[in-house]
Amino acid sequence: MAASSERIPQIRRILAAHLRYWSLEHHVKPVCRAVDELVDNVVQHVSGDKTCVVELRMTGRRLIASVSDRDRRLPPVRTSSPSRGGLAQVAKLSDSWGTCGTDEGKVVWFSRRVKEAERILTGPRAPRRPVVEFRPLPLSLPAHRSDVPVLEVDAVR
Repeated sequence: MAASSERIPQIRRILAAHLRYWSLEHHVKPVCRAVDELVDNVVQHVSGDKTCVVELRMTGRRLIASVSDRDRRLPPVRTSSPSRGGLAQVAKLSDSWGTCGTDEGKVVWFSRRVKEAERILTGPRAPRRPVVEFRPLPLSLPAHRSDVPVLEVDAVR
């Protein structure tokens, strides 16, 4: 998509919908604000082709958002004051962030930790099999006795 100030609210709504679908409601505001900053950086600082790609990934305990564009210039970090916006604001809203060059341009990303209890697409749990009583076998078994019970176990793969 071509980055523009008009597209930022649309991107925010799409991200918020995905986060809510993944039951990550309390991540909506910080993730959307940080992605707003990254897309706004494309709008303000990329000259020429403003095509960018916004990705949102869930990797178990981490939520990773990234914005890639076709400008090969890596963003400078001019201030550590989050009030000035930009990457300092992204750093404040995330646990970690970074940038790297690609063959086509660059990617700026950030990640946030999510709790284990906030699993993606959790559904009803499958019923558990009842526990079979465990009785250890005697140390020495007779060669063949018909009075010794045999436990048959179905192999579950």
